[in-house]
Amino acid sequence: MHLIVDQFGVFISKHQGRIRVMKEKERLSEVPIMHLEQILICSDGVGLSSDVVRACAEEGIPIHFLNSANGGDYGTFVHSGITGMALTRRAQLRAGDDERGLRLAQAFASGKIQSQANMLRYAAKNRKENDPDLHNDLMRTATEILDALPPLRAVRGVLTDETRAALMGFEGMAGARYWTAVARIIPDDLGWPGRETRGARDRFNQALNYGYGVLQSQVRTALILAGLDPNAGFLHADRPGKPSLTLDLIEEFRQAVVDRTLIGLVNRQFEIVQRDDGLLDEDTRKRIAEKILERLNSTELYEGKRQPLRHILQCQARHIATFVRGERPTYEPFVMGW
Repeated sequence: MHLIVDQFGVFISKHQGRIRVMKEKERLSEVPIMHLEQILICSDGVGLSSDVVRACAEEGIPIHFLNSANGGDYGTFVHSGITGMALTRRAQLRAGDDERGLRLAQAFASGKIQSQANMLRYAAKNRKENDPDLHNDLMRTATEILDALPPLRAVRGVLTDETRAALMGFEGMAGARYWTAVARIIPDDLGWPGRETRGARDRFNQALNYGYGVLQSQVRTALILAGLDPNAGFLHADRPGKPSLTLDLIEEFRQAVVDRTLIGLVNRQFEIVQRDDGLLDEDTRKRIAEKILERLNSTELYEGKRQPLRHILQCQARHIATFVRGERPTYEPFVMGW
């Protein structure tokens, strides 16, 4: 069970083994701690008692904080004891200085590119009968996206500004083709201007950004549970306050979790509603968060059998840890099926 708190001015407290959400004297929701998996706080002006923090820490329940404007994940509370895996973190930092860092960066970019191609193939499959021209165009674009893989995998050496820029360049070329194709599989009335990240004012980009924020909170927790530092990345350069490894691993899951979910929603007449200030309203944000978390519980083929995406995400985080520690010879990215 997930508790999503998205109203300004509410207070979260603990009461007799339950987490209670109140606004003034009105009880908005109440959840047994024993059934709670996580809390997502998606609004400003939310009060939180220390009893809730302690109870969640003791029970291993993460508390995620998302920016109410754009869904950006700006923090997670977890028990301090699970962040103390010094051996893994030392190995992670050393990996950034040798060929392991480059191999990880290549894997993250490769996984994203392959999933972008498969997302278009998935969309094409549903249009083969009623729109054969679009089906063929999407399949052709999927093949063109994969053209970025051979030169990306051919990069050799260690991680430097130059090798990282080369990888990001190939990823960017694939991404430009992908988003151009996405414009053809979403409703025209969205008025989508193309992919925009920070400062996006249109509804669909805001929904994507919010969905990625929800997913980012889940990736951060998976990395912490695997003993990794979510801020020390490989494909994404380190900067103060930048969750670089979180941004690395999320690349493998963007299409499977967020893009597929939101493209499907808007094609089923899901209305993305903005407030008067041009930002997503509370109901839209809550529905997006609920659908992303539902999608994480659905299954994909992984290591020979169908497994929940949430489990796959945690496995991939652990595979990064075992790879940097030298216990795994290679790291293979997750690629969504179609």
